[in-house]
Parts: sequence; structure tokens; C-alpha cells
Amino acid sequence: MKLLSKISMLFVLLTTVMLSSVSTSVFAADEADVNSAHSVLAPFIEKEIVLGEAVAIENEQKHQILFYMGVLLLLLIVTTAVIGLQMALFGKKLFVPHMICAGFTVFLAFAHAVTAIVWFFPFTL
Repeated sequence: MKLLSKISMLFVLLTTVMLSSVSTSVFAADEADVNSAHSVLAPFIEKEIVLGEAVAIENEQKHQILFYMGVLLLLLIVTTAVIGLQMALFGKKLFVPHMICAGFTVFLAFAHAVTAIVWFFPFTL
């Protein structure tokens, strides 16, 4: 029994020594990889960011675009409502035009919301 305990203690000791030497070499290799990776990426990281013409729009022009989208959205909402009322009150067969106007209304509402969020929330240039 004592021989088994001495062998297991020797095994644990050798395993610990081997793992500690392996781990120090792995950490040294990681530092070299990080330094070489940084030296490769350095020109791209330090590059100056230049905005293109499509992105560099003045705030006043952004507000105008959103205003025109909003006016068109209101017109589509009113048109959809009028067509729906004609169907409900007067029994006209306008289901397909009503659905087309509703589709355009929903699409423009999402486009308006996404554009406003991208341009004005939470970052301002």
C-alpha cells in the first residue's frame, strides 16, 4: 500500500512539473502571437476614417428627408383608411387596393423608423 501511495505521489509531482513547464511555454507563445498580430493589424487600426458623400449628409437635409417620408406616410394612412371606410360603409369591392395601400403604409412606416433610428439615435456626428 505504501508503494502505491509513493508511486501516485511521484506521478502527481511529475505531472505538475510537466504541466507547469508546458503552460509557461504556451503563455510565451501567446504573447508572441499577440504582438505579431498587432503589428500586422496596426496599419489598419490606425487608419483615418473618412466618411463618403452618401454618409456625410447635413442634419437639415436628414430632417427634410424624414419630413417628406412622414408626409407621404400620413397620406398613405389616410388613403388606406378612406378605402377601408368605403368598403365597410358602402360595400364597395376595394379589398385589393386597400391591402396594397396598407402594405405600402407598413413598409414606409418601418423605413421611416429605421432611418430615424440610424441617423439620430443614439449617436450624432
